[in-house]
Parts: sequence; structure tokens; C-alpha cells
Amino acid sequence: MRTARFTLDPAFTVGEVNPRLFGSFVEHLGRCVYTGIFEPDHPTADAEGLRTDVLDLVRELGVTAVRYPGGNFVSGYKWEDSVGPVEDRPRRLDLAWRSTETNRFGLSEYIAFLKKIGPQAEPMMAVNLGTRGVAEALELQEYANHPSGTALSDLRVEHGDKDPFGIRMWCLGNEMDGPWQTGHKTAEEYGRIAAETARAMRQIDPGVELVACGSSSQAMETFAQWEATVLKETYDLVDYISLHAYYEPLDGDVDSFLASAVDMESFIENVIATCDHVGALLKSRKKIDLSFDEWNVWYLSRTEAQVSALDWPEAPRLLEDSYSVTDAVVFGSLLIALLRHADRVTVACLAQLVNVIAPIMTEPGGPAWRQTTFFPFAQASKYGRGEVLDVRVDSPTYETKRYGEADLLHATAVRAGDGTVTVFAVNRSRTESLPLDVALNGLDLTEVVEHSALADADPDARNTLAEPERVLPHPVDGTTLGDGRLSAVLEPLSWNVIRLA
Repeated sequence: MRTARFTLDPAFTVGEVNPRLFGSFVEHLGRCVYTGIFEPDHPTADAEGLRTDVLDLVRELGVTAVRYPGGNFVSGYKWEDSVGPVEDRPRRLDLAWRSTETNRFGLSEYIAFLKKIGPQAEPMMAVNLGTRGVAEALELQEYANHPSGTALSDLRVEHGDKDPFGIRMWCLGNEMDGPWQTGHKTAEEYGRIAAETARAMRQIDPGVELVACGSSSQAMETFAQWEATVLKETYDLVDYISLHAYYEPLDGDVDSFLASAVDMESFIENVIATCDHVGALLKSRKKIDLSFDEWNVWYLSRTEAQVSALDWPEAPRLLEDSYSVTDAVVFGSLLIALLRHADRVTVACLAQLVNVIAPIMTEPGGPAWRQTTFFPFAQASKYGRGEVLDVRVDSPTYETKRYGEADLLHATAVRAGDGTVTVFAVNRSRTESLPLDVALNGLDLTEVVEHSALADADPDARNTLAEPERVLPHPVDGTTLGDGRLSAVLEPLSWNVIRLA
């Protein structure tokens, strides 16, 4: 196997990593909330009904911004159902997932959950622009954020939350380009209501940060034209435009699946180009950032049959994908793609947090455990803070059906404030190890602190209720640093974290 190479030099950087890049997503979908993060009868539940075993894992995962309450769920969401005494909250049909929503977990409980994660956990609230509009968004904003002295802020105080929730980031709807979305709109229709909502919300608080809905995927027929139309209406009123992308092996094509990040990076770069084109048309010096607020490996092809078979149950087992080593390697590559564009992707939310296509799984009344995808996210969140160095690889390649020629090596590197550097690297080869040679220019680094890898002789190995620690990152021997060069060998089908000091 030919050696893969790249050079690291602090003079060539991408940008600073925003901590919000390590966000996640809690939707009222399946068991994400009920028997996921919230299970009052669980042996580990605290006084608020939150599972403390799950809280411990969420803290270990290192999530920051947490998007809520959807997702498709938000397009039928009545925020006022989710506040006040629990016994008075109504039960509702959730059209998005053919389930019954009890509203036992609501807005106040969400904020309490974030506080228990820690100060790094930040709310990211979505407003319903599917079945509702400007007035309801303003009411929610007043209830959540105004200190007191108005009907809705005083109602929050009456409900037991004296202090305002201080929600800074707001999503203006969800996937409004999608025909599956309740209240689906054309780009012109959505652009107008998003602009009207943004303008009104800024009248209450000019400092809010607003996310306009971009395309639900690059494969949408309306992709790019949707962004251009929406941004022409909202450019000066919003801070971000959203991207959503999910990946799975289609028709058993694992080689293309392993190159999923090729599509993700193309998606990011095309949205940046569209944003900047609209900015040029408007003669604006402002740059729109990207909020990649849904991303993951998701076996989406199984979902439609699951949902259509439901008859309005409470918290059904939905989208509970079990992730293999192969899935985790692709997942790590998607993280690399986000870091490689940290100059413009300044918010990202892994969808979702618990049970639903999630890094954390639980059993009702039973244990919680880490899926294989838990580890790349936790390592990237812990060691991927700082400035992303510009990595341009010279790598052996392979052919894929979906994306053409792809590099076997996918990599990035982050330099922390103390000068240490972490290299994140994926070897996409399913059969061969990949030698890696990295030239270090202008970096005062003398030792390999750690080289860990997530890989397994069985690419389908996964962590389950029966074997919750079947797959764990393991140390890699033989990685060296000397004379300004890093030398390593990346195992076949592996996610690698190499820390240098």
C-alpha cells in the first residue's frame, strides 16, 4: 500500500472550532425523551425524572448545543401544551411519527435537563412554522425569555421558573422544503414567513441568533434554488442557514458508504457558494454561517415501514439503529468533514442523542450503554477544540459507484491553545493498513501522547444490551514522532486519534 501524506503548518489554517460544532438533538420521537433521557420510575432517576445514568453519558459525550423539540415533530408543536402543571397538559396526536405525545416532558424540563448536563449545554429552540406562524413564535419567545411583567413571562414565573430561559439560538421551522413536513411550503412561501418571523423576533431581542431552513439534503430537486430564494428574503435577518444529511449503505454498496463524507463536503461547499452568491447579489459584506443541525448515519430506508405501521402509541421503539464498526468509521469521517469546514460550519447537531439513531442506548428500567458512534464524537469533542489546520492529503485512492474516485485517507488536525495537536484520521480501506507520513513545519512537537483506534476484525461488531463493551477504542503501538515527521500505520477500516505534544 502506498503511503498517505500531508503537511501540518500553523501558518495554514481553516479557522477556529466553535464549541457549538459538537451539538446534538433531542426530538419527541420514539424513545429519545421517554425512557431515554426522562424516566421517572427508573432506579437512577433524579427528583425531576431524569435518568442520571444517561446524564453521566451525555456529559462524557461532550455535547454542547442541544436542538429541541424537533425535527419533524416541531411542525405540529403547540408550545403551550408543554408548560404548566404536568397533570393539566393535554395529550396530542403527533402526525410526524404517528405517535401520541403526552407532554409530560416539556419546555421547563428541557431547560432543567440542559442545566444538569453543565454550563456548556446551550438551548437551541425550534419554532413551528409549519402549522403555526409569527404570533406563536413571539408568544414562545416572550414566555421563555422575557424577565417578568407581561402575561406570558408572568405565566412562566407562575409555573415555577422565575428566571428566564435565555434561549439565544432559534430555528425558524424545520425542513420546510420537504413534502413530508406538516405545513410544507414553497421556497417563496417559506422565505416570506421566515423573514416576517425573524423581523418580529428581533423586535423583542435584536441579539437573537436565527437559523433559516436550508435544503433537507443535497439530493432535493429544489436544492440550491431553495437556499437562494430563501436567503434573498432573509439574508439580513438571519445568522445561519441549515443543512441536514444522513447516510446509509444503499444496495449493499459499502465502498460508497465509506466515502459518504465526499458528499457531505460537497454539500457544505455548494451551500457556501450559494450563500456567498446571494450576498454578492445583495452587495452585502455579511457572511452567512452554516448550521449543520441534523447529521448522522441513519438506515433511513427502514423508517417508512416502521412509522406507517404505528397506531398512535406512546414512545414506540422507532429508529433504534444499532451501529457497527463500519458505521462508526463513516460517522468519524463525517465529523472530520465538519471540522474541515469549521470556518463556516459553526453549529452542528448530531441527530439524535438517545435511543433514536443515537450514540447512547437505554433499556426501560434497565441499563444505558455507548454505541460504537459514541467514541468518535466524544474524542472529537474533547480533543477537537482549537484551530483547525489546513490538511491537504496525498493519498492512495479507490473507486466508488456513487462518488467516483475517493481518497483512502480522510483526515484533519486541530491545534489547541497550548500548542498540542490532535490528528483525526480515517482509513477507508476495508482490507489493507494505510501507512501515514505527516510533515510538521513550524510546530514545536516532540512526542506522541496517544494513538487510539476504533477498528475490529469484524466490521459488523457492535455494542448491544448483551455486550455493551464489545467495541472500544484501543491503543496503537509503533506510532513515532521525530525529525519533524509523524509516522503511523492506520489499521484497515479504522477511526484514529493521534495526539501530539
